[in-house]
Amino acid sequence: MSNVVTPKRDKVPVGQKAAFGAGHFILNILPGTLGVFIQFFLLTAWGVDPLWAGLLGGLPRIFDAITDPIMGFISDNTKSKWGRRRPYIFIGAIISGILFFLMWQLDDNASQSYIIWHVMVVQILFLIGNTMFATPLVGLGYEMTSDYNERTRLMAFSNTMGQIAWMIVPWLYVIIPDTETFNTQTEGVRTMALIVGAMCVVFGILPALFCKGIDSSHMENRKEINFKTLATNLKELFEGIKQVAKNKPFMKLCGATFLVFNGFQLVAAFGVFIIVFYMYSGSYELAGTWPAWFNTINAMITAFIVIPIITKMAKKWGKKNAFIISTVLSIAGYLLKWWGFDKELNADFNKTSLGESLNSGIGSIFESLNPILNDVGMSWFTIEPGSEIPWLIFVPIPLFAFGMGGLFTLMMSMTADVCDLDELENGMPRKEGTFGAIYWWMVKLGQAIALVLGGLILKIVGFDPNVTEQSIETMNNLRIADILIPSLTAALAVWVMWKYSLSETRAKEIKKELVKRRGEL
Repeated sequence: MSNVVTPKRDKVPVGQKAAFGAGHFILNILPGTLGVFIQFFLLTAWGVDPLWAGLLGGLPRIFDAITDPIMGFISDNTKSKWGRRRPYIFIGAIISGILFFLMWQLDDNASQSYIIWHVMVVQILFLIGNTMFATPLVGLGYEMTSDYNERTRLMAFSNTMGQIAWMIVPWLYVIIPDTETFNTQTEGVRTMALIVGAMCVVFGILPALFCKGIDSSHMENRKEINFKTLATNLKELFEGIKQVAKNKPFMKLCGATFLVFNGFQLVAAFGVFIIVFYMYSGSYELAGTWPAWFNTINAMITAFIVIPIITKMAKKWGKKNAFIISTVLSIAGYLLKWWGFDKELNADFNKTSLGESLNSGIGSIFESLNPILNDVGMSWFTIEPGSEIPWLIFVPIPLFAFGMGGLFTLMMSMTADVCDLDELENGMPRKEGTFGAIYWWMVKLGQAIALVLGGLILKIVGFDPNVTEQSIETMNNLRIADILIPSLTAALAVWVMWKYSLSETRAKEIKKELVKRRGEL
């Protein structure tokens, strides 16, 4: 356990942590909402062909993968009195919010070809603005403190605020189709796009206004950024990427992130299908809001219980060990889903005295809340008194939540340590933007692959979304895939990280050497 007290100069004030966390809320709410709109409401509200919806979700990611490293290089080498990152964050947040709103202002009677081209073109423009916002924001987080443990606390704080987005996103499936809230689904999408776009502008500019990065006024070897130096800059960009790729600790972080995140994303939608088609025999009406509650409670436990625990684990046992422990706990949680999602076990539990007491207690609470919720137009949030609650589906959450809770809290903190190692080995300028761009490129690559493979797995197990009654063999195979895939990828991630070498002791040695090299006190 580290007994060294973080120096006051290395502590990030709560206000700056909150501003940085607000940026991470936007970093999560935008792709979350975009995914729901493209993968679900383009089909149900506007009747777009599923193949085209899939292409609209995947093709722009190719463009996104190109712009991220370029933006990272630009922000690393920018010379400005406002710093290297903050001007881009400010402008990018405004552009992202406006274009996200415009992307979904589609007429109810628009043709399919118009909808496809409109969403494709505006989405690509939106991704440019989002890259201007997201890549410098991630780089800014890496340089807000040079302290080994304060980096983890900063990333824990921001990841907690990011989880608030995932408490909101699942309810879009419930709110938008609710006829008491919106007249049509298309109206709901347009309205929610306005709300999300406005939140992007309001919360997205906060890191630019209040967060402080490293003092870059005397940073050496930065390149001139203009059209005349374009060819030279592209060469320098590729050289920087090559240097990053040779950083073995960083490549381990990327590999482990790809495995854990890709495994999670591959089966992310399976839980909804299992709840609806297995536990409730294909009835969305009977399944009600339980899929939304499942994902919201998962995000709440991750934010307010798991992330604080992981932060303490990292300080006591080191970041690598905290990652390995949290990943192993997540595997246990995935395995526990076999019993948690068993409909017969849930039915039997509801017949026990404990189950009846819990149902009665929740029923009484919502019996008093439902009239209030109905009066304020939140009828979609109600739970009908007397309904049986699938309690056991929530039992695995505290364990498998350690997977995603530990991943971004620890990996982003360790990437900041890796930036110090790169400065030691390759000198100035520091490349937080490039490291952040490549790291999040791996996340986006995993997400894109998951979108393709997820549908393939559903096809392999024989799942047919157009059929209410799925065969028991199909559902059992889907349940096995839901458990086996993320468990195997998480186990591989543990293997990748087993010999990760950048310990707290080594990180502090590097920091000491950099302070000496820079001539700092």
